[in-house]
Amino acid sequence: MTRAAVAATADARTVRLRHLTKQFGPVRAVDDLTIDVLPGRVTGFLGPNGAGKTTTLRMLLGLVRPTSGTATIGDVPYGRLRRPATVVGAALEASSFHPGRTGLDHLRVYAPQAGVGDARAREVLDLVGLGPAGGRRVGGYSLGMRQRLALATTLLGDPPVLLLDEPSNGLDPEGIAWLRGFLRALAAEGRTVLVSSHVLSEVQQTVDDVVVIARGRLVHASSLDDLARLARPRVRASSPDGARLADLVARSGWTTAGPPARAADGALTVEVHDVPPAVV
Repeated sequence: MTRAAVAATADARTVRLRHLTKQFGPVRAVDDLTIDVLPGRVTGFLGPNGAGKTTTLRMLLGLVRPTSGTATIGDVPYGRLRRPATVVGAALEASSFHPGRTGLDHLRVYAPQAGVGDARAREVLDLVGLGPAGGRRVGGYSLGMRQRLALATTLLGDPPVLLLDEPSNGLDPEGIAWLRGFLRALAAEGRTVLVSSHVLSEVQQTVDDVVVIARGRLVHASSLDDLARLARPRVRASSPDGARLADLVARSGWTTAGPPARAADGALTVEVHDVPPAVV
């Protein structure tokens, strides 16, 4: 594949929000939001409950009309995609299941939209670990099992873009560990994976990038590594022997910020990492 073809493929899998805004009466749920969500990476879409995450995802999927701005997948609005189920897989909640249907029958309902049959339905059930439960009625599923079924539904059309709203909700620790590995494997295949959560600790071992919003506005967007560096606590330390203090900090593996390491007043601003063993 040529560089141009690779770039075109990546571009087709990029989710773009440009000045996206949604006003509900006097409430501005989403306010001038501009971000890119890139392929080959898991992006955490973070913010407290009511921050505007679900409204943003609904606008991206054409379920809510923006007041202004655009939301596109590969520069195409969702409503103009020719076969949307083969481009975008979305799970906004894990409760939209008929309790009387089996897990397999639920997938059979959606399979024609993705242009697939029973074989693919059974395949995605196995992928999410629900193969043995495919013949059971969904009304008897736990919340974690319904989360897995929602994920299986998003995968029917083998889409390159996945939009998942709070996918770890209801999963036990084993299920959360499985989900982390599964999402990272999907991103490693070159897919764009956007995962919303209101708790950073739920996704910090999963995501590559983070987008943080509050009251509908962008607060922060970067790689997780960059966010971690910004979040490191800093301590101002001083000593009569500034040179020895600087040497001690260097040997500890800590880094300095702000004033030069050998400041005239013997003080250092230290970025605190894990506490090291005693340095003699």
